[in-house]
Amino acid sequence: MVKVAPSMLSADFSKLGQELVRVTESGADWAHLDVMDGMFVPNLTFGAPVVKAIRKHSDITFDVHLMIQDPIRYVKDFADAGADWITVHVEADGDIKGALKKIRELGKRPGISLNPDTPVESIKDYLALVDQVLVMTVQPGFGGQKFRENGPGKIAAIRKMIDGSGRDILISVDGGINRETGKRCVDAGADVLVAGSYLFKLGDMAPEIALWKQW
Repeated sequence: MVKVAPSMLSADFSKLGQELVRVTESGADWAHLDVMDGMFVPNLTFGAPVVKAIRKHSDITFDVHLMIQDPIRYVKDFADAGADWITVHVEADGDIKGALKKIRELGKRPGISLNPDTPVESIKDYLALVDQVLVMTVQPGFGGQKFRENGPGKIAAIRKMIDGSGRDILISVDGGINRETGKRCVDAGADVLVAGSYLFKLGDMAPEIALWKQW
């Protein structure tokens, strides 16, 4: 069954706790939390204190996506704040393998992410260390962007890599996900759909989430 992870980047930041409850009550599997440092991407969002503050509003799985340079510096902070999954970027500076190992040592589930123009071969050396590959289908930094058409092909290629590795690794996809693009990604091999503006614009996102989970 497909997992659905609404992206809190599209939530109303003035009431994040209430928005998290809304996501939980809508039947979502995970809440996706994008952390941006203004360096790896040209935008700032929130840090570990905000993740910790909203954690008490729901026990939903927190999927924390670190779009930051040298992520090993902050892995423990987000683990302590309540993250369940922590994903770092293959393109980021610093010791990426060390960051993934540290996530695992802290009892959390590690993931590796790649940007739209990054070749799938870049993650090959990390597959033994992760439980999730996050495929970006927009250039990370801002919500509401148009889906990149090379996404499904990359997902299919990564699915082949994972199947060849013999490991049980989820493929997540984030960027421009709606009913049409999400279905295409699932058909290509995606397990988790991260969607922001498309879901949050709905008065009630529950029916849409229920539909996606049946694919």
